[in-house]
Amino acid sequence: MSKIIASAAIRGAHEIVKRVEKKVNDAIKQYGADKAVAYPNTAYFLPIIYGNLGIKIEKLGDMPAIVERCKALLPDVPTENMWLPYLGPTLDAGMATLFAYDIEEALKYIDPDKCPYLPAGTEYIDPESSNIWLGAADDVIMRKRGVEFVDGSAPGFAAIVGAAPDNATAVKIAKELQEKYLYVFMAADHNGKNMAEQLKEEGVQLGWDTRLVPFGKDVSAAIHAVGFATRASMSFGGAKPGDYKKVLRYNKNRIFAFVLAFGKVTDEWYAAAAGAINYGFPTIADSDIPEILPTGICTYEHVVSNIPHDRIVAKAIEVRGLKIVIKKVDVPVSYGPAFEGERINKEQMRLELGGPKSVGFEFCESKDLSEIEDNKITIVGKDIDELPEGGLTPISIWVEVAGRKFQKEFEPIIERQFHHLLNEAEGVLHIGQRDILWMRLSKKSFDAGFRLKHLGQILHDKLHQDFGAIIDKAQVTIYTEMDKVKELLEKAKKVWHERDTRLAGMRDEDVDTYYSCTLCQSFAPSHVCVITPERPGLCGAYNMLDCKASFEINPTGPNQPIPKGEVIDIVKGRWKNTDEFIYSKSGQTIEYASAYSIMDAPMTSCGCFEAIAAFLPQCNAVMVVDRDYTGDTPCGMRFSTLAGTVGGGLQTPGFVGISKLFIASKKFISAEGSILRLAWLPKALKEFLAEQIKKRAQEVNVPDLYDKIATEENCTTEEELYEFMQKVGHPALEMEPLM
Repeated sequence: MSKIIASAAIRGAHEIVKRVEKKVNDAIKQYGADKAVAYPNTAYFLPIIYGNLGIKIEKLGDMPAIVERCKALLPDVPTENMWLPYLGPTLDAGMATLFAYDIEEALKYIDPDKCPYLPAGTEYIDPESSNIWLGAADDVIMRKRGVEFVDGSAPGFAAIVGAAPDNATAVKIAKELQEKYLYVFMAADHNGKNMAEQLKEEGVQLGWDTRLVPFGKDVSAAIHAVGFATRASMSFGGAKPGDYKKVLRYNKNRIFAFVLAFGKVTDEWYAAAAGAINYGFPTIADSDIPEILPTGICTYEHVVSNIPHDRIVAKAIEVRGLKIVIKKVDVPVSYGPAFEGERINKEQMRLELGGPKSVGFEFCESKDLSEIEDNKITIVGKDIDELPEGGLTPISIWVEVAGRKFQKEFEPIIERQFHHLLNEAEGVLHIGQRDILWMRLSKKSFDAGFRLKHLGQILHDKLHQDFGAIIDKAQVTIYTEMDKVKELLEKAKKVWHERDTRLAGMRDEDVDTYYSCTLCQSFAPSHVCVITPERPGLCGAYNMLDCKASFEINPTGPNQPIPKGEVIDIVKGRWKNTDEFIYSKSGQTIEYASAYSIMDAPMTSCGCFEAIAAFLPQCNAVMVVDRDYTGDTPCGMRFSTLAGTVGGGLQTPGFVGISKLFIASKKFISAEGSILRLAWLPKALKEFLAEQIKKRAQEVNVPDLYDKIATEENCTTEEELYEFMQKVGHPALEMEPLM
């Protein structure tokens, strides 16, 4: 253990706690001890304090006790002759620093007019904006992005403090981290410059969508990275507030994060690094500072220094013990999920394809192996360099696939992958699917050599990589001639209609086998999703055909066939084999679950659900709220609070996680009356489902039901909703009581 590091970290922690104590006292004098304090739109209060200590900080008067706790944690600064063989005192100083930073950042939100951060929930940062600082992520972002750390689509994050020696190096390091699918969280200035500012100066898009997240200019803003990880341990890892051992263990074993320190490491940076070590997050520095090489708290070394910039990312991944499998795609631009959220405005655009002012569509069809040539990519019409800059062209992306195990019903599943596969290329914007395809290609990608053939190359390479078990050949033809695009579109529309008719007509009663999904058991161990033709996965990403395809691709994976077997309760949706499967795969935690009931043993909820249905006793009805709505609801809880209550693999009568589209299914809580019980939806969700809800209303003989469903514009409390229901004559008021 380096005495130099220990001295610097402990000395820095003393200064931080002293500074924060003064800020707390000053705030109480100015605003009073009862002044509310919180990070915006979160059920986790100040997450470092709440997660590790189990203490809810709700007003300024709650803060002095935490400051005293910080002071109690602080060891004496080592004297010149003191020997420190252990990390313990340094780790204590680090935790005191994290608690103090949690308070210091929360104080910035007291006065909205003085808050240095963009509005809560901001994901995309306008390149023209002078303010790029996001501050604390709200729970909507945390859940949306946190799932990616669970399912592996984001293997970890790099918390960067300081600035690279020059802008070019900053861009190179950021892109290398993006290409490895990592999030990049940035805070702290070095010589008045922050890496996020360097990236902005070079025209790099910042925000959650591109995984380049600028938290703030102060080093204290780095706490939002640790706060994000702490909330993930509670939301997805089952850690209870105050169970610091589980919080820290979960982060060491599941959130593969590390700190990259660029520039002179100050005492305050040492203190923050000591705090990160508690979480198992090592620090890798470009400067020549003392190292902590013995393993112990972190998987491998704790502090590694003097690493050249062209090796620092690789070294950080090695030290953290992170295993990243990168499958190269043969294109002249960077490729990875970090580029999926990239925007391309008109000034950046080289070419526009399809969209509202032209015609664009994409289509996948299966062929016999003898009918296509693998990796044959053909352009029919003009390529990018033959079209004027800023121009518009029609486009058809026609993909033919073949495989010994490929089945025709897999076509729409493969077709659905085109959106994210093409979007992950730097400089490619892909919006919509089927015949609402709209794409833009950037000038930067064109200058790098990107042409239309590379769209085909991406699809060929990724279909082989991701679906190699069922696809043996893939051939792509891209058309930009209007007459040919229109001709092929008519053929595609006929096939789409046949597909939709087949899927729409499939009922639960028509099949003998359902499918499971246990993908989320990594963070919700007792959760088992049973997916049927009429009940898609609660995440909205999997229907039964998706699961069937997944099983074909990976027979030992999370999607397994479940022969229904003997019927136990057809009204509530229970079968002998599904009960036995749920009991076994939930670790004998969940005895059984009802597919169609919200009141009697509803399906477990993981945390990835698109929406939550909740029973409202006074109204004898249910409401549904989705994760995009952040306001108040009639059940008295916002989405973030509800999610923390019913998620994590829990089975909670009266509450159930669902997909948005399940609302319009005939099997939606059909044991309790289906859509006739639905009394409240967020306005945006109601409008999104308008056509489907009106169709269901006709089927249940209440044609004006759509108008009888309230939104936040009508009411946000159960009492107000009850009055609204009486006024409009909602059918749920006349139905059999659920309690």
